[in-house]
Amino acid sequence: MRRQYLFPMPVRAARSRRRALSLTSLIDVIFLLLLFFMLTSTFTRFSEIQLSAAGSGASASSADTPPLFLRLGEARLTLNGSETGLDALRAEIATLMNGPTRVLVSAEDDVTSQRLVDLLVALGQDPDLTVIVLE
Repeated sequence: MRRQYLFPMPVRAARSRRRALSLTSLIDVIFLLLLFFMLTSTFTRFSEIQLSAAGSGASASSADTPPLFLRLGEARLTLNGSETGLDALRAEIATLMNGPTRVLVSAEDDVTSQRLVDLLVALGQDPDLTVIVLE
């Protein structure tokens, strides 16, 4: 009996041919992303708080009335040295006001931004108040 050997056929490596990259699908994806962000974005301002920093440019129109001093802490709020709450603050300021009045706000180090914004929103409801935040 004769043995038969099988020799493998020579294998040629297939030449990898680079195809040109099609930009059509990339442009489609970019337009879809652009459309998504345009439809989900909002460009309106929800609310604005008028804020003026203390300095030499403070308004001199209410210079004849003494300013009110408000100290804001994380857990407490004092108006001219007497402790008050945020809900009763407008009523107490109304009793101390006679005409346009400046309110100087000093925030302690532990005050969060949200607490300061809540105070500024509460004070911003009175048009005769000028709120100045001290640095």
